[in-house]
Amino acid sequence: MQVKKNREVPIWERTLLTIQEASDYTGIGVCRLRMLAEKPNSNLIIWVGSKKMFKRKKLDEYLENSISI
Repeated sequence: MQVKKNREVPIWERTLLTIQEASDYTGIGVCRLRMLAEKPNSNLIIWVGSKKMFKRKKLDEYLENSISI
């Protein structure tokens, strides 16, 4: 019998966030985050297969340096 361990990593410790997780983390809407992700030369996202993932630290830095989104 195998015991399955819960390996849930808290959202604030994750390196990559899905768009929904990034929305939950920042309080910014999913549509607005998609617009940020689609900007040319955006360094906020990385592709994992066919999935866009936000780089949490880069997202934090971007928000710290922004006046409005």
